[in-house]
Amino acid sequence: MPMAAVIHEKGPPGVLRWEAVDVPAPGPGEVRIRNEAVGLNFVDTYHRRGIPHPWPVPPLPVVLGFEGAGRVEEVGSGVTGFATGDRVAYALPPHGAYSQVRVYPAENLLKVPASLDHLDDRVLAASLLKGMTVEFLVRRTHAVAPGDVVLVHAAAGATGLLLCQWAKHLGATVVGTVSSAAKAEQARAAGADHAVIHGEGDFVATVREVTNGEGCAVVYESIGKDTFRRSLDCLRPLGMMACYGHASGPPDPVDVIELGARGSLFLTRPAIMHYLAKREDLERSGAELFDVLARGALRPAVNHVYPLAEAAEAHRALEARETTGSTVLLPWA
Repeated sequence: MPMAAVIHEKGPPGVLRWEAVDVPAPGPGEVRIRNEAVGLNFVDTYHRRGIPHPWPVPPLPVVLGFEGAGRVEEVGSGVTGFATGDRVAYALPPHGAYSQVRVYPAENLLKVPASLDHLDDRVLAASLLKGMTVEFLVRRTHAVAPGDVVLVHAAAGATGLLLCQWAKHLGATVVGTVSSAAKAEQARAAGADHAVIHGEGDFVATVREVTNGEGCAVVYESIGKDTFRRSLDCLRPLGMMACYGHASGPPDPVDVIELGARGSLFLTRPAIMHYLAKREDLERSGAELFDVLARGALRPAVNHVYPLAEAAEAHRALEARETTGSTVLLPWA
């Protein structure tokens, strides 16, 4: 039987257990996938701990994970566009990626184009969820334009590095925040023009200096409570703050009248399930991501690799902020 990382209760990383699971044949509209690499995302830790999130966790026991890359082993009835042996990737519910083999709805699956034959499955598994998140953040939540100044929090994290690269590719000036000098170097290598180390610099002052006091066009806010208020201080009139994560905890409530007083600011909490709600949205986002990957404009950094059997240790390191770039889990290691 295939093996998987399963949780029988919610809690700390140790609740993840490596055990055999029964994987059925694919039903109508489904395919059976042999996972070659699985992406680790911070949202996985929310689900493991029981933190509320728009993507609900099914009844326990459950195999976590949304992101993976591999090959189609079997196709269920009614499936078109996919065949046995196809190289595929996915980054949407249902849960179940933390497994050597899984069944998955074809409606949410993407076929990997030949233009990406040179990319390892590890890179694909590390880049699909984060990459499509970055796609809607820089192309649709706020369409980054040449000359924009953007602020990226956690700029050396997996999503932050991709944000820096894609925003720079679109012609923006990028200010990034990081937690150490080493992470500052990584952010700069990814395209950040200015890297501010928490505790050593003031990101509000840096943004104001870079923009000659005007403020930036958009803040990509993923830290939450610790930076939320000061992030608002960085925005120009009519600026946008996209709060797509809250690693330090949910921010305090904000009075909508305050947004007007600060300059008619826009505040949104974008979520990938809404931006990819329709098949055509998924295909569009995947195509944009695959294009920048093929052209080398986006270079996902897979800096940490763990056997899937050691998913608990990977979760611990991610939550302890010991990682940079992406972490990938290998089902067959």
